[in-house]
Amino acid sequence: MPHSQVTNLSLIAAIDLGSNSFHMVVAKAQNGEIRILERLGEKVQLAAGIDEERQLSEESIQRGLDCLKRFAQLIIGMPLGAVRIVGTNALREARNRAEFIRRAEEILGHPVEVISGREEARLIYLGVSHTLADTPGKRLVADIGGGSTEFIIGQRFEPLLRESLQMGCVSYTQRYFRDGKITPARYAQAYTAARLEIMSIEYALHRLTWDEAIGSSGTIRAIGLALKAGGQGSGEVNAEGLAWLKRKLFKLGDVEKIDFEGIKPDRRAIFPAGLAILEAIFDALDLQRMDHCEGALREGVLYDLLGRHHHEDVRERTLSSLMERYHVDLEQAARVERKALHAFDQVAEAWELDDGVWRELLGWAAKVHEVGLDIAHYQYHKHGAYLIEHSDLAGFSREDQLMLALLVRGHRRNIPKDRFAEFGDDDEGTKLIRLCVLLRFAILFHHIRGTQEMPQVTLRADGDSLDVVFPKDWLEQNQLTQADFAQEAEWLTRVSIVLNVR
Repeated sequence: MPHSQVTNLSLIAAIDLGSNSFHMVVAKAQNGEIRILERLGEKVQLAAGIDEERQLSEESIQRGLDCLKRFAQLIIGMPLGAVRIVGTNALREARNRAEFIRRAEEILGHPVEVISGREEARLIYLGVSHTLADTPGKRLVADIGGGSTEFIIGQRFEPLLRESLQMGCVSYTQRYFRDGKITPARYAQAYTAARLEIMSIEYALHRLTWDEAIGSSGTIRAIGLALKAGGQGSGEVNAEGLAWLKRKLFKLGDVEKIDFEGIKPDRRAIFPAGLAILEAIFDALDLQRMDHCEGALREGVLYDLLGRHHHEDVRERTLSSLMERYHVDLEQAARVERKALHAFDQVAEAWELDDGVWRELLGWAAKVHEVGLDIAHYQYHKHGAYLIEHSDLAGFSREDQLMLALLVRGHRRNIPKDRFAEFGDDDEGTKLIRLCVLLRFAILFHHIRGTQEMPQVTLRADGDSLDVVFPKDWLEQNQLTQADFAQEAEWLTRVSIVLNVR
């Protein structure tokens, strides 16, 4: 989870832990606009270090950490909430990503989030749309990364379709051009693999249509520069130029012989794979031209971060859409949210929940705790947890979704203590259980849905105990609520929480 958000931001930073390169931008935020102050980028090729068991090698981990040590110098002293660090496909794939993340966070002093492919696509489009002119037509955006390729069709600042495919210039290099030899047969294998991947989304893309095609990755920029150097355009990618460039690569036969103007030596090895993927995109989508845009994931992360601090948080819109889709009782959700946050404010200091992110997480869980009811009433808390964990929720990292899903899973009946313990150290797991207790309290308090005037209650927390004080004689006169809380006290003993209700 991102840590507590600060106000009055002056400097903000974004770090993109890509499968091929790590990038960092530092910017000054002013009047809702961003002025870039520093850009850093290094080829790390994290994806090249993933073995058949989907484990990151120590060598690749060390390459990444060495890069982050250099990045860290630029964000020393920046407050938590002013820096957002996102990991993409290589960290999505690596089974030992937790080890890399732990060591990276020690270096950077800020949390690292691993985002889904569709969330990556959303942020890429956000970066592109803030970089290009605000034209009314629809645009197709493609971003060829080291391990995945993202496709977005959007209009102005709104993405209409987001997709992420498992094909990238580093992973395809490892698969088809590992020894650096370029042959028509190998190129054809890479091209065919990419075409097969794109087949799954071709219809959806063509159905929406677009007015212009934009490429936002370093791979597409490099191909455009190679075409320009060869007199095949002015920096854009075009279909005729791709065919010319492919023939030229076949004549060279080896990545070491690639000497196109503007192509850095560290990009030569992945160039043939990137070209094969881009040609497959052109053929599948019947493209004739694609222009390059400098805006990409890291710029999108900056604008998303800025939006969160100016109350334009996409996460709120995402949850509202989820609630609408699964026909959540909005009045009940609002009642539970108000009561949960009021309870939180009474015990936050005693339960060491002062960091604003915990209050935000509790509010989210209160909003969506009943999404599973649209599936079935029986064990609806489990249905809801599954939906939240496995949906593509714009604005949320994987850890965000897992925490939110766990609160929904634990909001009634038995609390899965072992699942809570999986979240890092004991301290974080304990805080999540305490949030879950507050959510359960608010739901029980409003068990009778809005038909009864409820009293003011006082909550006091001390260690593993929670006291709930009702007005004198109120519980005796409302025996259903009294029975609810008596049963709740028994449930909470299973997670070592003592609930005293009087």
